Amino acid sequence: MSEHSSGPRVLNPLDGGRPEGDDARQALLDVRREVAKAVVGQDGTVTGLLIAMLSQGHVLLEGVPGVAKTLLVRALSAALSLDTKRVQFTPDLMPGDVTGSLVYDSRTSGFSFREGPVFTNLLLADEINRTPPKTQASLLEAMEERQVSVDGQSRPLPSPFLVAATQNPVEYEGTYALPEAQLDRFLLKLTMPLPERQDEIEVIRRHAAGFDPRDLDSAGVRAVAGAADLARAREAVAGVAVDPEIGG
Repeated sequence: MSEHSSGPRVLNPLDGGRPEGDDARQALLDVRREVAKAVVGQDGTVTGLLIAMLSQGHVLLEGVPGVAKTLLVRALSAALSLDTKRVQFTPDLMPGDVTGSLVYDSRTSGFSFREGPVFTNLLLADEINRTPPKTQASLLEAMEERQVSVDGQSRPLPSPFLVAATQNPVEYEGTYALPEAQLDRFLLKLTMPLPERQDEIEVIRRHAAGFDPRDLDSAGVRAVAGAADLARAREAVAGVAVDPEIGG
């Protein structure tokens, strides 16, 4: 049970409660409603991110600037009570800036490991195609093995762990196309379109009412689930039976 839950998520059907799978589904529906308080008209993308989290995959978000890619990830992490970090990928970004590195400590006359931003639950890799392949490759091990190896020592990443990488589909000058090995690490590629007219009007109305995208509290986004709820939902997904005729 997450610390933000009002009661235990696992209920006994014989006592009139819902099965565990149904309760996990309700928790994720609650998350969708909370995210919708901050992000308008991107329900399909929210669904894709939740699918990736349940499948322990990663997501490549593609959309022009201004479609709320960063806000979406922040709102999702807030609704799930998960830690999130953002890295702006630039041509001068080094692999150690993402994974962390050994730092000399003059007090102990030795080296200690300083964790990079990859040590989080939701990592927003903003404009991942604007950094050279060497730095892009720093995420390969993290995305596949969910660990980081530095100086011969492997360090596990928190659970759950998801990389939401963004890229602009319009401007390609000064970018580095993701290699096939990197694209293979992403479970889904989600395209975030420009909002419809009615959604744009709703965005304007919310801003006029005092909504500040830098302050999720102004939208009333609250934590309605947690890592334990995601774990139970993953167990429910793993228990889905597939008939041999469907599986081929």
